[in-house]
Amino acid sequence: MNSATCFAEIASGRRSIRRFLPTPVPRELILELLDLAARAPSGVNTQPWQVHVLTGAAKARLTAALLKEYETPSFEHQGEYDYYPAEWVEPYLSRRRATGQGLYALLGIEKKDRERMHTQWGRNFEFFDAPVGLVFTLDKCMGQGSFIDYGAFLQTLMLAARSRGLESCVQAALNDYHPVIHRELEILDSQLIIAAMSFGYADPDAPENQLDLPRVPASEFTHFHE
Repeated sequence: MNSATCFAEIASGRRSIRRFLPTPVPRELILELLDLAARAPSGVNTQPWQVHVLTGAAKARLTAALLKEYETPSFEHQGEYDYYPAEWVEPYLSRRRATGQGLYALLGIEKKDRERMHTQWGRNFEFFDAPVGLVFTLDKCMGQGSFIDYGAFLQTLMLAARSRGLESCVQAALNDYHPVIHRELEILDSQLIIAAMSFGYADPDAPENQLDLPRVPASEFTHFHE
């Protein structure tokens, strides 16, 4: 297998994993993968990313605090920046619905089963049983261009992880609970919570991990100017 074929398989096989095995991930491997992710480009080499790695008791404490807030809200749950549009339009609305419908179908959750939907959404705050939870932050003094840099960093990390047999799931769900994350991890208010990530070895028997969403072919979103 040549390097081009290997990369194609790594990239095309990436998907959001929503149930992980308890197998620990060595600290040395986490740092190795983050070093690779840090090779991502950033404007004038600003390298704006900050990463908080959660394992063991620290992850358990944050999970407990997030679930408590999820079940008994004490503040308005709203992110520090707008991740999604204020109003959904096509074709994005249909893609969003297809994601939820596909996941719930694999899990056997019917459309009217609000209780099971609520429980499944709460799995976000358990990092889907992953042994490692990652929280990514950005200095609030940085501009919007740093979001582009962050996207490159996260994608590089996810693909690097797959090259070593690990999987991931980027989670915007935790953004709405940034006061809890700031408090529990003692993150300065000058830091913006960008996203979280579940990180570890995928459970191959979990039905939710079979969700493979289609991608629009490049021929439909690419515009050549000659």
